[in-house]
Amino acid sequence: MMTIARIATTALFLAVTSVSATPPEYRDGRPAATLRMNAKDHGIVLRHGDGPGKCDLLGARDVWVFEGGGTYYMHYDAAGPRGWLCSLAVSKDLLNWEKRGPILDFGKPGEDDSRSASYGVTYHDGAEWHLFYLGTPHVSAPPNLIPSFPYLTMKAKGSGPAGPWVKQREVIPFRTKPGTYYSLTASPGQVIRSGGEYLQFFSATTRKPGNPCVQRTLGIARTKDLDGPWTVDPQPLVPSAEQVENSSLYYEDSNRTWFLFTNHIGIDDGEFTDAIWVYWSEDPNRWDPANKAVVLDGRNCSWSRKCIGLPSVVRVGKRLAVFYDAPGGDSTSHMRRNIGLAWLELPLAVPRSAGGQRKQK
Repeated sequence: MMTIARIATTALFLAVTSVSATPPEYRDGRPAATLRMNAKDHGIVLRHGDGPGKCDLLGARDVWVFEGGGTYYMHYDAAGPRGWLCSLAVSKDLLNWEKRGPILDFGKPGEDDSRSASYGVTYHDGAEWHLFYLGTPHVSAPPNLIPSFPYLTMKAKGSGPAGPWVKQREVIPFRTKPGTYYSLTASPGQVIRSGGEYLQFFSATTRKPGNPCVQRTLGIARTKDLDGPWTVDPQPLVPSAEQVENSSLYYEDSNRTWFLFTNHIGIDDGEFTDAIWVYWSEDPNRWDPANKAVVLDGRNCSWSRKCIGLPSVVRVGKRLAVFYDAPGGDSTSHMRRNIGLAWLELPLAVPRSAGGQRKQK
Protein backbone atom coordinates (compact mmCIF):
# COMPACT_ATOMS: atom_id res chain seq x y z
CA MET A 1 0.00 0.00 0.00
CA MET A 2 1.29 3.48 -0.88
CA THR A 3 1.92 5.93 1.93
CA ILE A 4 0.36 9.39 1.68
CA ALA A 5 3.80 10.88 0.97
CA ARG A 6 4.45 8.38 -1.80
CA ILE A 7 1.02 9.02 -3.33
CA ALA A 8 1.72 12.75 -3.32
CA THR A 9 5.15 12.24 -4.86
CA THR A 10 3.73 10.00 -7.57
CA ALA A 11 0.97 12.48 -8.36
CA LEU A 12 3.52 15.27 -8.64
CA PHE A 13 5.71 13.18 -10.95
CA LEU A 14 2.76 12.39 -13.21
CA ALA A 15 1.77 16.05 -13.27
CA VAL A 16 5.14 17.36 -14.35
CA THR A 17 5.59 14.65 -17.00
CA SER A 18 2.14 14.73 -18.53
CA VAL A 19 0.57 18.17 -18.29
CA SER A 20 -0.17 20.12 -21.46
CA ALA A 21 1.22 23.60 -21.72
CA THR A 22 0.17 26.71 -23.55
CA PRO A 23 2.80 26.70 -26.28
CA PRO A 24 4.50 29.88 -27.49
CA GLU A 25 3.35 31.33 -30.78
CA TYR A 26 6.41 31.95 -32.92
CA ARG A 27 6.06 34.92 -35.25
CA ASP A 28 7.18 32.93 -38.29
CA GLY A 29 4.77 30.06 -37.60
CA ARG A 30 7.34 27.40 -36.69
CA PRO A 31 5.82 24.46 -34.74
CA ALA A 32 5.64 24.47 -30.94
CA ALA A 33 5.50 21.61 -28.44
CA THR A 34 2.19 21.39 -26.56
CA LEU A 35 3.27 18.84 -23.94
CA ARG A 36 5.87 19.00 -21.18
CA MET A 37 8.22 16.48 -19.56
CA ASN A 38 9.54 18.84 -16.94
CA ALA A 39 13.07 18.20 -15.69
CA LYS A 40 13.99 19.34 -12.18
CA ASP A 41 16.81 21.85 -12.48
CA HIS A 42 19.90 21.60 -10.25
CA GLY A 43 21.61 24.68 -11.65
CA ILE A 44 25.16 25.45 -12.79
CA VAL A 45 27.80 22.73 -12.35
CA LEU A 46 30.62 24.14 -14.51
CA ARG A 47 31.39 27.83 -14.96
CA HIS A 48 33.48 29.31 -17.72
CA GLY A 49 36.57 31.40 -17.17
CA ASP A 50 39.16 29.36 -15.24
CA GLY A 51 40.12 26.62 -17.71
CA PRO A 52 43.79 25.74 -18.36
CA GLY A 53 45.53 28.32 -20.55
CA LYS A 54 42.42 30.55 -20.55
CA CYS A 55 40.80 27.97 -22.86
CA ASP A 56 37.24 28.84 -21.70
CA LEU A 57 37.77 32.50 -20.84
CA LEU A 58 34.86 33.56 -23.08
CA GLY A 59 32.46 30.70 -22.50
CA ALA A 60 31.65 27.00 -21.97
CA ARG A 61 28.87 25.35 -23.98
CA ASP A 62 27.83 22.53 -26.37
CA VAL A 63 28.26 19.76 -23.81
CA TRP A 64 28.63 16.00 -24.25
CA VAL A 65 28.79 13.83 -21.10
CA PHE A 66 29.56 10.10 -20.95
CA GLU A 67 30.77 7.51 -18.45
CA GLY A 68 33.78 5.24 -18.57
CA GLY A 69 35.16 3.04 -15.79
CA GLY A 70 33.28 4.83 -13.04
CA THR A 71 34.38 8.32 -14.12
CA TYR A 72 32.24 10.87 -15.92
CA TYR A 73 33.77 12.74 -18.83
CA MET A 74 32.48 16.07 -20.09
CA HIS A 75 33.37 17.42 -23.51
CA TYR A 76 32.45 21.06 -23.90
CA ASP A 77 33.23 23.86 -26.31
CA ALA A 78 35.75 26.08 -24.59
CA ALA A 79 35.75 29.56 -26.12
CA GLY A 80 39.21 31.04 -25.66
CA PRO A 81 41.37 33.79 -27.17
CA ARG A 82 42.33 31.53 -30.13
CA GLY A 83 38.82 30.22 -30.82
CA TRP A 84 36.56 27.33 -29.82
CA LEU A 85 38.02 23.89 -29.07
CA CYS A 86 36.56 20.71 -27.61
CA SER A 87 37.81 20.53 -24.03
CA LEU A 88 37.63 17.95 -21.24
CA ALA A 89 36.46 17.99 -17.64
CA VAL A 90 36.16 14.92 -15.40
CA SER A 91 34.03 14.12 -12.36
CA LYS A 92 33.03 11.33 -9.99
CA ASP A 93 29.69 12.85 -8.95
CA LEU A 94 28.54 15.01 -11.90
CA LEU A 95 28.57 18.09 -9.65
CA ASN A 96 32.29 18.80 -9.16
CA TRP A 97 34.37 18.94 -12.33
CA GLU A 98 38.13 19.08 -12.89
CA LYS A 99 39.00 20.93 -16.08
CA ARG A 100 41.83 19.43 -18.14
CA GLY A 101 41.83 21.70 -21.19
CA PRO A 102 41.47 21.09 -24.95
CA ILE A 103 41.55 17.54 -26.31
CA LEU A 104 41.83 18.72 -29.93
CA ASP A 105 43.77 21.47 -31.68
CA PHE A 106 42.99 23.55 -34.74
CA GLY A 107 43.74 22.08 -38.13
CA LYS A 108 46.28 23.54 -40.51
CA PRO A 109 45.29 26.47 -42.78
CA GLY A 110 42.97 25.17 -45.50
CA GLU A 111 41.82 22.13 -43.52
CA ASP A 112 38.16 21.69 -42.61
CA ASP A 113 38.81 22.23 -38.89
CA SER A 114 41.30 25.07 -39.28
CA ARG A 115 39.20 27.54 -37.25
CA SER A 116 37.36 25.24 -34.83
CA ALA A 117 37.54 21.62 -33.66
CA SER A 118 34.63 21.41 -31.25
CA TYR A 119 31.54 19.47 -30.01
CA GLY A 120 33.05 16.01 -29.53
CA VAL A 121 30.58 13.09 -29.53
CA THR A 122 31.96 9.71 -28.41
CA TYR A 123 31.14 6.08 -29.12
CA HIS A 124 32.81 3.01 -27.58
CA ASP A 125 32.53 -0.10 -29.74
CA GLY A 126 33.79 -2.41 -26.99
CA ALA A 127 37.41 -2.20 -28.10
CA GLU A 128 38.10 1.34 -29.31
CA TRP A 129 36.85 4.84 -28.56
CA HIS A 130 35.62 6.89 -31.50
CA LEU A 131 35.18 10.66 -31.53
CA PHE A 132 33.03 12.51 -34.04
CA TYR A 133 33.62 16.23 -33.79
CA LEU A 134 32.56 19.46 -35.48
CA GLY A 135 35.04 21.16 -37.76
CA THR A 136 34.75 24.39 -39.68
CA PRO A 137 37.12 26.71 -41.59
CA HIS A 138 34.94 29.76 -40.82
CA VAL A 139 34.34 31.80 -37.66
CA SER A 140 32.98 35.22 -36.75
CA ALA A 141 35.20 38.22 -36.12
CA PRO A 142 37.35 38.37 -32.97
CA PRO A 143 37.16 38.30 -30.04
CA ASN A 144 34.21 35.87 -30.07
CA LEU A 145 35.34 33.70 -33.00
CA ILE A 146 32.00 31.84 -33.11
CA PRO A 147 32.05 28.84 -35.49
CA SER A 148 30.20 29.60 -38.74
CA PHE A 149 28.79 27.48 -41.58
CA PRO A 150 29.60 24.97 -42.85
CA TYR A 151 29.54 22.68 -39.81
CA LEU A 152 31.24 19.42 -40.80
CA THR A 153 31.56 15.99 -39.15
CA MET A 154 35.14 14.89 -38.61
CA LYS A 155 36.69 11.85 -36.95
CA ALA A 156 39.30 10.97 -34.32
CA LYS A 157 40.15 7.86 -32.33
CA GLY A 158 41.36 7.34 -28.77
CA SER A 159 42.83 4.57 -26.65
CA GLY A 160 40.53 5.42 -23.75
CA PRO A 161 37.66 7.73 -22.76
CA ALA A 162 40.12 10.49 -21.90
CA GLY A 163 42.03 10.07 -25.16
CA PRO A 164 44.56 11.04 -26.29
CA TRP A 165 42.60 11.63 -29.49
CA VAL A 166 44.29 11.22 -32.86
CA LYS A 167 42.59 12.88 -35.83
CA GLN A 168 41.79 10.57 -38.73
CA ARG A 169 42.15 12.87 -41.71
CA GLU A 170 41.54 10.04 -44.12
CA VAL A 171 38.08 9.33 -42.69
CA ILE A 172 35.27 11.52 -44.05
CA PRO A 173 32.02 10.29 -42.47
CA PHE A 174 29.70 12.55 -44.52
CA ARG A 175 29.61 16.11 -45.77
CA THR A 176 27.12 18.82 -46.66
CA LYS A 177 25.41 18.38 -50.05
CA PRO A 178 23.89 21.15 -52.19
CA GLY A 179 20.16 20.91 -52.79
CA THR A 180 19.46 18.76 -49.71
CA TYR A 181 18.19 19.33 -46.18
CA TYR A 182 21.85 19.24 -45.07
CA SER A 183 23.27 21.74 -47.57
CA LEU A 184 24.73 24.08 -44.91
CA THR A 185 25.54 21.83 -41.96
CA ALA A 186 26.09 18.12 -41.43
CA SER A 187 27.51 18.07 -37.91
CA PRO A 188 27.86 15.18 -35.46
CA GLY A 189 25.27 13.66 -33.15
CA GLN A 190 24.67 10.58 -31.05
CA VAL A 191 25.71 7.21 -32.45
CA ILE A 192 23.79 4.02 -31.62
CA ARG A 193 23.94 0.46 -32.93
CA SER A 194 20.69 -0.87 -34.38
CA GLY A 195 19.86 -3.74 -36.72
CA GLY A 196 23.44 -4.64 -37.59
CA GLU A 197 24.50 -1.08 -38.43
CA TYR A 198 25.41 2.18 -36.74
CA LEU A 199 23.05 5.15 -36.83
CA GLN A 200 24.24 8.71 -36.28
CA PHE A 201 21.60 11.34 -35.52
CA PHE A 202 23.31 14.35 -37.05
CA SER A 203 22.37 18.03 -37.26
CA ALA A 204 21.29 19.29 -40.67
CA THR A 205 20.65 22.83 -41.92
CA THR A 206 19.54 24.30 -45.23
CA ARG A 207 18.07 27.55 -46.51
CA LYS A 208 14.80 27.80 -48.42
CA PRO A 209 14.27 30.68 -50.88
CA GLY A 210 12.28 33.54 -49.39
CA ASN A 211 12.77 32.46 -45.77
CA PRO A 212 14.97 34.86 -43.77
CA CYS A 213 15.91 32.08 -41.33
CA VAL A 214 17.75 28.85 -42.06
CA GLN A 215 15.86 25.59 -41.54
CA ARG A 216 17.26 23.12 -39.02
CA THR A 217 16.48 19.48 -38.35
CA LEU A 218 18.08 16.11 -37.66
CA GLY A 219 18.99 13.39 -40.11
CA ILE A 220 20.14 9.79 -39.82
CA ALA A 221 23.42 8.62 -41.33
CA ARG A 222 24.24 4.90 -41.48
CA THR A 223 27.35 2.75 -41.67
CA LYS A 224 28.67 -0.70 -40.78
CA ASP A 225 32.22 0.63 -40.38
CA LEU A 226 32.92 3.43 -37.89
CA ASP A 227 36.16 4.18 -39.76
CA GLY A 228 34.43 4.33 -43.13
CA PRO A 229 31.92 6.52 -44.98
CA TRP A 230 28.28 6.90 -43.90
CA THR A 231 25.13 6.92 -46.04
CA VAL A 232 22.73 9.76 -45.27
CA ASP A 233 18.98 9.10 -45.36
CA PRO A 234 17.38 11.09 -48.21
CA GLN A 235 14.68 12.51 -45.90
CA PRO A 236 15.20 14.17 -42.52
CA LEU A 237 14.17 12.57 -39.25
CA VAL A 238 11.53 15.29 -38.74
CA PRO A 239 10.61 18.18 -41.08
CA SER A 240 13.02 21.12 -41.24
CA ALA A 241 10.21 23.37 -40.00
CA GLU A 242 10.70 21.83 -36.53
CA GLN A 243 13.83 23.98 -36.06
CA VAL A 244 15.84 21.56 -33.91
CA GLU A 245 19.52 20.65 -33.80
CA ASN A 246 21.86 18.29 -31.91
CA SER A 247 20.89 14.94 -30.42
CA SER A 248 21.26 12.83 -27.29
CA LEU A 249 19.28 9.59 -26.97
CA TYR A 250 18.07 7.39 -24.14
CA TYR A 251 16.36 4.00 -24.49
CA GLU A 252 13.70 3.21 -21.89
CA ASP A 253 13.57 -0.55 -21.61
CA SER A 254 10.37 -0.59 -19.51
CA ASN A 255 8.25 0.64 -22.44
CA ARG A 256 10.67 -0.11 -25.31
CA THR A 257 10.77 3.52 -26.32
CA TRP A 258 13.56 5.73 -27.62
CA PHE A 259 13.67 9.28 -26.29
CA LEU A 260 15.60 11.77 -28.40
CA PHE A 261 16.61 14.98 -26.63
CA THR A 262 17.39 17.95 -28.84
CA ASN A 263 17.72 21.73 -28.83
CA HIS A 264 14.88 23.85 -30.16
CA ILE A 265 15.59 27.16 -31.89
CA GLY A 266 13.08 29.89 -31.10
CA ILE A 267 12.73 33.37 -32.54
CA ASP A 268 12.10 36.76 -30.99
CA ASP A 269 14.05 39.76 -32.24
CA GLY A 270 16.41 37.11 -33.59
CA GLU A 271 16.90 33.35 -33.38
CA PHE A 272 18.30 31.68 -30.26
CA THR A 273 18.20 28.34 -28.45
CA ASP A 274 15.07 28.61 -26.32
CA ALA A 275 14.40 25.07 -25.01
CA ILE A 276 15.32 21.42 -24.79
CA TRP A 277 12.71 19.24 -26.48
CA VAL A 278 12.28 15.47 -26.46
CA TYR A 279 10.80 13.29 -29.22
CA TRP A 280 9.87 9.65 -28.68
CA SER A 281 9.49 6.57 -30.87
CA GLU A 282 9.49 2.80 -30.55
CA ASP A 283 11.53 2.58 -33.76
CA PRO A 284 14.77 4.63 -33.98
CA ASN A 285 14.34 4.75 -37.77
CA ARG A 286 10.92 6.45 -37.71
CA TRP A 287 9.87 9.56 -35.80
CA ASP A 288 6.56 11.40 -35.72
CA PRO A 289 6.98 15.19 -35.27
CA ALA A 290 3.72 15.24 -33.27
CA ASN A 291 5.34 13.16 -30.52
CA LYS A 292 7.32 15.83 -28.70
CA ALA A 293 7.43 17.70 -25.40
CA VAL A 294 9.37 20.48 -23.69
CA VAL A 295 11.91 19.26 -21.12
CA LEU A 296 13.61 22.48 -20.05
CA ASP A 297 13.03 26.14 -20.85
CA GLY A 298 12.63 29.43 -18.99
CA ARG A 299 9.68 28.04 -17.02
CA ASN A 300 11.65 25.41 -15.12
CA CYS A 301 15.30 26.50 -15.45
CA SER A 302 16.40 28.17 -12.21
CA TRP A 303 18.98 30.56 -13.62
CA SER A 304 18.39 31.20 -17.34
CA ARG A 305 14.95 32.62 -18.12
CA LYS A 306 15.13 32.84 -21.90
CA CYS A 307 17.94 30.82 -23.46
CA ILE A 308 18.72 27.09 -23.02
CA GLY A 309 21.47 25.35 -25.00
CA LEU A 310 21.85 21.83 -26.34
CA PRO A 311 21.30 18.71 -24.18
CA SER A 312 23.41 15.70 -23.26
CA VAL A 313 21.80 12.91 -21.23
CA VAL A 314 23.35 10.12 -19.17
CA ARG A 315 21.71 7.58 -16.88
CA VAL A 316 22.72 7.69 -13.22
CA GLY A 317 20.95 5.00 -11.20
CA LYS A 318 17.22 5.73 -11.17
CA ARG A 319 17.59 9.19 -12.69
CA LEU A 320 18.51 10.65 -16.05
CA ALA A 321 20.96 13.55 -15.92
CA VAL A 322 20.26 16.27 -18.50
CA PHE A 323 23.21 18.60 -19.09
CA TYR A 324 22.80 21.85 -20.99
CA ASP A 325 24.37 25.28 -21.44
CA ALA A 326 22.92 28.74 -20.95
CA PRO A 327 24.00 32.38 -20.61
CA GLY A 328 21.74 33.11 -17.64
CA GLY A 329 19.12 35.77 -16.92
CA ASP A 330 17.44 37.15 -20.03
CA SER A 331 20.56 36.88 -22.19
CA THR A 332 20.51 35.01 -25.49
CA SER A 333 24.23 35.48 -26.17
CA HIS A 334 26.42 32.77 -27.68
CA MET A 335 29.17 33.85 -25.31
CA ARG A 336 29.91 33.52 -21.59
CA ARG A 337 27.68 30.53 -21.16
CA ASN A 338 27.98 28.03 -18.32
CA ILE A 339 27.02 24.34 -18.04
CA GLY A 340 23.90 23.37 -16.07
CA LEU A 341 22.38 20.11 -14.89
CA ALA A 342 18.74 19.02 -14.57
CA TRP A 343 17.19 15.66 -13.63
CA LEU A 344 14.42 13.38 -14.87
CA GLU A 345 13.13 10.48 -12.79
CA LEU A 346 13.26 7.01 -14.33
CA PRO A 347 11.58 5.17 -15.87
CA LEU A 348 10.62 7.73 -18.48
CA ALA A 349 6.97 7.73 -19.45
CA VAL A 350 5.55 8.92 -22.75
CA PRO A 351 3.79 12.25 -22.05
CA ARG A 352 0.02 12.32 -22.36
CA SER A 353 -2.31 15.11 -23.39
CA ALA A 354 -4.62 16.82 -20.93
CA GLY A 355 -7.32 14.37 -21.96
CA GLY A 356 -5.09 11.44 -21.10
CA GLN A 357 -4.44 10.27 -24.66
CA ARG A 358 -1.04 8.84 -25.40
CA LYS A 359 0.60 11.03 -28.05
CA GLN A 360 2.09 8.27 -30.17
CA LYS A 361 1.05 6.45 -33.31
